Amino acid sequence: MTAITAALPAEAPAAKRLPGYLAVWAFILAEMLLFAMLFASYAFARVDNVEMFNLYQQTLDRNAGAINTLLLVTGSWFVVLAVQAAHRDDSRAASRHIAFGFLCGGGFLAVKVFEYATKFGEGIFFSTSTFYRFYFSLTFFHFMHVILGMVVLAILWVKTRQGAYGSHDAHGLESGAVYWHMVDLLWIVLFPLVYVMR
Repeated sequence: MTAITAALPAEAPAAKRLPGYLAVWAFILAEMLLFAMLFASYAFARVDNVEMFNLYQQTLDRNAGAINTLLLVTGSWFVVLAVQAAHRDDSRAASRHIAFGFLCGGGFLAVKVFEYATKFGEGIFFSTSTFYRFYFSLTFFHFMHVILGMVVLAILWVKTRQGAYGSHDAHGLESGAVYWHMVDLLWIVLFPLVYVMR
């Protein structure tokens, strides 16, 4: 090592960055705060009506909720694989994984529609009880987020097939993936809170 090279400063390690766009993270934070308020409202209402909430919780289909948890977690896994494939410049694999994530979202919606149809068939509606008011509000609000997530995945699938994302730039894909992970995370909180906890 010469005196000149020894005097040169060592290269700083590359700074870590949030995946995706900052504006998407701000939107996600706002959505999570909104859900946190809804979850807190549910918890406070439950404290005042523990027996009634426990009684109505037993009428929910935990198996359907568990299947939906598995579907969303699996969908998130496929989205992670899509981002990794895009960083390797493998657009074909990335688009395939996005499609699988989309199908998992579709499976979630199908199971949820079956749940809603069953409840309506039993004469259970939003006005049936305080518990069901929260159940329908929370799960339907989340349901709409899944639909939005699937729209995002569909757009990402088209753009990925066009080669828009790769090692040169994957910010858009990362932003969509972060949104999908938020949808997954919210269900992971919602499922035990509404279906399981006594």
